[in-house]
Amino acid sequence: MSIKSKIKSFFSLDEEFLEDELEAEYEQLPAKPPRNERKNVVNLQSVQKTAKLILFEPRMYAEAQHIADHLKNRRAVVVNLQRLDHDQARRVVDFLSGTVYAVGGDIQRIGDHIFICAPENVEISGNVSDYLVHDENLHKGL
Repeated sequence: MSIKSKIKSFFSLDEEFLEDELEAEYEQLPAKPPRNERKNVVNLQSVQKTAKLILFEPRMYAEAQHIADHLKNRRAVVVNLQRLDHDQARRVVDFLSGTVYAVGGDIQRIGDHIFICAPENVEISGNVSDYLVHDENLHKGL
């Protein structure tokens, strides 16, 4: 046998051996699950997350922490500060402004002593104050 035929037979044996090995490994692989079991399909209409808007009318500054907890839990909060004196109301707004900044949200005045605080997952658009001024002018006969 020539060297050429020896090399040829050597490589052809290796190819057959590799093919046999690959076939054996393929047979050991687990069977594929049926097509409907391979995908996690969820009907989007069946998944409904309820968004909450919390309303607060604090009577003391100590309640600001409770309001901030709702913001940290990604809930929007409307705060009516009419029952607080001016200094306490200002302290509550300062505290909530810091909380809103920490959660990447937004705080806006939407009325006289009324604020809306929203975390980053809630977008506030529009400006209610413009409408309030317009309504006050209508009531005054202007």
